[in-house]
Amino acid sequence: MRIGIIGGSGLENPEILSDYKQKEVETPFGKPSSPLIMGKINGIDIVVISRHGLKHEIPPTEVNNRANIFALKYEGCKYILATTAVGSLREEIKRGDFVILDDFIDFTKQRKLSFFEKFEFGPIHTPMVNPFSDILRKKLIESCRELNFFCHEKGTVITIEGSRFSTRAESRMFRQFGADVINMSVAPEAILANEAEVPYGVIAMSTDYDCWKEGEENVTWEMIKEIMKDNTERVKKVLLKVIDSFSREQEIAKLKDKIRTIPNFPKQGIMFRDITTLLKDKEGLQKLVEMLYDRYKNFQIDAVAGIESRGFILAGMLASKLGTGLVLIRKPGKLPAETISESYNLEYGVDSVEIHKDAIFPKQKILLVDDLIATGGTALASCKLIENLGGEIVECCFPIELPDLKGKEKLSKYPFFSLIKFEGE
Repeated sequence: MRIGIIGGSGLENPEILSDYKQKEVETPFGKPSSPLIMGKINGIDIVVISRHGLKHEIPPTEVNNRANIFALKYEGCKYILATTAVGSLREEIKRGDFVILDDFIDFTKQRKLSFFEKFEFGPIHTPMVNPFSDILRKKLIESCRELNFFCHEKGTVITIEGSRFSTRAESRMFRQFGADVINMSVAPEAILANEAEVPYGVIAMSTDYDCWKEGEENVTWEMIKEIMKDNTERVKKVLLKVIDSFSREQEIAKLKDKIRTIPNFPKQGIMFRDITTLLKDKEGLQKLVEMLYDRYKNFQIDAVAGIESRGFILAGMLASKLGTGLVLIRKPGKLPAETISESYNLEYGVDSVEIHKDAIFPKQKILLVDDLIATGGTALASCKLIENLGGEIVECCFPIELPDLKGKEKLSKYPFFSLIKFEGE
């Protein structure tokens, strides 16, 4: 995964980024505001752009937002996180407070707000009902909570042209509009990021009360710089926490925590890994399917084969997301049409699985899915069924693996993938 960062976050520091490098790029819309600062944090690829240039030499109106967003999209960024200083338009949003933005009002006048200067292939009108990514907003809020940093979990920003600050009449008008904070940068970025289909999230730092509030010192650049200086380290910690949450290991650990373990089931000495607690968790199930989809979206797959019974659930959801067919592999006597069967050994006895004879055509590429692999007997028999019908196994996929039972060894001739491992537990 690669994450783009826009703004003065402090993450461009070579001491924070491993594999640090700078990259000069040119886009169809010109050069970005700064060289791309690239590296890794906790295994996550990071690309940083300084919105106003490395020396803050670019005024808000002159920021090449199109080039900035295009460059991050072109570099493969799946998400964009931005930092911004804002003026507060609400009594309760105090100096130094964080605001996790959820909406904007665009009051700019001279910015380029679309990549599409012509509708050569028909009209393109980007929805903007939810301009800030729910996923990123949630991660920003959770990161603030984990760090014990207070944040306002919602806020509407109005973005003005600048570079001047507001008049008192304007500031009062913006409050009547329903804006909570004010700045000179976010709206154009949000618009372009949505047009580029890159999820975009912002952590805003309140530095002043603009000029609407009687008895308060009116905003100055010096005031903004002072508050930002005091809070840069906190912003950096929040961003690092968000990036850490994207780490694959972190996501897998969260999924693992949602799986219930039942001792001595179905018999004494067995630790049963119950995936139903993960399946009933909306966010957990969505994340699991998303991770599987991310792995297989570029594979050539004709159908997903699910093994009875919990394998049906995941195979069906994955097949739908991949746009493939779904094949069912069942216990004996459950399929109505003509079947073929394959037996496998149990600890005490023999069992078998069946598949319809017309379920798979020769040369079809099949992804085999079950919820868990233990000894691998059922999975191996299922592989043989697929091959007996002429199918080609793309991979055997199991969200849960019990490595101590060595099921993977039985499937050694096939590509193998598991996500969550319960080893020595």
